[in-house]
Parts: sequence; structure tokens; C-alpha cells
Amino acid sequence: MSDWVKACATVDIDQGGCRVVDIDDVMIVIFNLDGEFYAIEDVCTHDGGELATGCVKGESIECPRHGAKFNIKTGAVETAPAYEPVDTFPVKIENGDVWVKDDRW
Repeated sequence: MSDWVKACATVDIDQGGCRVVDIDDVMIVIFNLDGEFYAIEDVCTHDGGELATGCVKGESIECPRHGAKFNIKTGAVETAPAYEPVDTFPVKIENGDVWVKDDRW
């Protein structure tokens, strides 16, 4: 995916909540943090588990499997056992919709 893709409406994600979308076979979790939207790949870099069901505290998400924490805004690792960051995706809001772009390639 190299173009912007409409993922969902902003109203679909409550404040402090998230939503997982499948875009071109990439599972992306979109978060609403204080009205700002962020997107990361829904894969823990420690063992490949999903992140979306983890506990969100502030700007961090904790992997429900082994407790690795990642910064939702940057993808940076905050605690082991993960050592590699999660991929992040650009997000834009247009006409009440959340758009994401996979610019990794």
C-alpha cells in the first residue's frame, strides 16, 4: 500500500480506544489518544502476538502476552522483552475519516 487508504471514521474510535483494520493484509491498530490518531502495526516485535488487546496507559501499549511495552506515537520499545520497535504509519484525518499510508517500502 503506497497510497492513502481510508481505514475508518473518527467516530468509530472512542477517546482512549483503538480499532484494528486489515489493509492489504497488514493488520494495523489505530488509536485515539486525546483526539489525536496514531497507527502502528498490530504485531509485537518480541513474539508476533497482537498488541490491540493490550493495556493502554498514556502513550504506551503493553503486549498482553509477555508485557513488552511500546510507545504508540513513535513505535519505540519502552520495556523488554522486545528490543525492536513496532512499525508506525502516517495518519491523516479528512472529512471525519481516518486515513493511513504504508510508507515502509
